[in-house]
Amino acid sequence: MDDNQSDVTPTDEEARTRSLDERLKAAREREAGKSPSAEVASSDASYRAGNRVLADLLGGVLGGLFLGWVIDQFAGTRPWGLLVMLFLGIFVAFRNIIRRSGTDTPA
Repeated sequence: MDDNQSDVTPTDEEARTRSLDERLKAAREREAGKSPSAEVASSDASYRAGNRVLADLLGGVLGGLFLGWVIDQFAGTRPWGLLVMLFLGIFVAFRNIIRRSGTDTPA
């Protein structure tokens, strides 16, 4: 053990320490240049866009089903009110999804 320590002089240790400090400083500067917040913001925007698509799809289908059922109950047109409103709800949902996909692009 003493042989290894005797081979290293104080100037060698200082040079190694300075070299290590310079490499650490350069690595920190490179890491500071990267912006992980941009990646997180992009994934958050994509997540929100996906939730909006899901909400449009579920809202259109479920809203059409509910309105069709209500029409059938009061007008006695079972099952035509339900079917017509279901297809109208699907059409509106896809129209909203297509319209949003052109305007809400994630960064």
